[in-house]
Amino acid sequence: MRRILTVLSLLLLTAASLAAQPAQAEQAHGPGTRLAIRGADVSSLAKSEALGGVYRDALGRRADALRVLSQAGLNFIRLKVWVNPADGYNTKARVLPVAKRAKAQGLKLLVDFHYSDTWADPGKQYKPAAWESLSFDRLRQAVADHTYDVLDALRRQGTPADMVQVGNEINGGLLWPDGSNANWANTAALLNAGYDAVKRVSPAAKVVLHLANGGDNGLYRWWFDNAAAYGIRHDVIGVSYYPYWHGTLEGFQANLNDVATRYGKPIVVVETGYPFTTADDDGWENLIVSPEPYPGYRSTPQGQAAMLAKVADIVRQVPNGLGLGLFTWEATWTGVPGNGWDPADPSSGNAWENQALFDFADRPLPAMAVLGGV
Repeated sequence: MRRILTVLSLLLLTAASLAAQPAQAEQAHGPGTRLAIRGADVSSLAKSEALGGVYRDALGRRADALRVLSQAGLNFIRLKVWVNPADGYNTKARVLPVAKRAKAQGLKLLVDFHYSDTWADPGKQYKPAAWESLSFDRLRQAVADHTYDVLDALRRQGTPADMVQVGNEINGGLLWPDGSNANWANTAALLNAGYDAVKRVSPAAKVVLHLANGGDNGLYRWWFDNAAAYGIRHDVIGVSYYPYWHGTLEGFQANLNDVATRYGKPIVVVETGYPFTTADDDGWENLIVSPEPYPGYRSTPQGQAAMLAKVADIVRQVPNGLGLGLFTWEATWTGVPGNGWDPADPSSGNAWENQALFDFADRPLPAMAVLGGV
């Protein structure tokens, strides 16, 4: 009898354990399947490789970085496009071969138009030099032509864009001063010119409007209320959220939930990131050097992985299934001499290599597998 009771007890414990597992998994990862977008910005990759940058798999073997990302479970890459940068990278000619490689690995493509010769972000939205003297009507046509040209080249080589950002971190508009949102009618005209060009090439491609400061609900309400009022066309709302700059995780979650509910658009975090170390690999001081940039998340491989998992969980919890996923920013920007911040200055360094998804030995970090599995 005692033996029978012992066996029955074990069976009951096993059944209870098995019954609990799905609930625990749902609590940890949220309802439903993996996020639709598990992505990485790899805009630095082509220049890194040209300058001798190497990427390795977990066993230390040299490997294609895109293949390593794909095998880890990522399914999207993001590539920025500049018009005529000083170093010749992040142009149509440079984007095309990376896109071909990515598609061969089963990765989808988000194209990020900056409409500039260099970085465009909330503090600077400078026109390309070739567009400086254009009238507003010709500037709008230049946006349309440039957008169409790049996307049509991608389509013709059999690697069409799946998503397209019309502008990058356009909190204050784009192509200043003409497209500043001091004049929302102009902002709308330029953005809609880009939207229409995307749809002419690839009607199925989703157009993203991208703001920074992902924890600032006031900014997002103000911006997208005006977007609605001025008829700015878009399919997806894009967000940058860096937890050490853009407010608390709770504020970030509240903003995503409110924006999704208020505007009924899908949301994707097109930029996020976190350090895996406080060390430096190229002699150029990094942007984030704190041992704990956000409370409870240290600058360690485990801390980086935990933060990306947390951001993914927040995106998953967006109401009505409107949280599409996330991209970690510049996953392949490792410490390679010459591949620095300033396209006009080869001596400039990289302030971001401690936030890549490859460590200083060029091997994948734990965060890569975490991102691939969310």
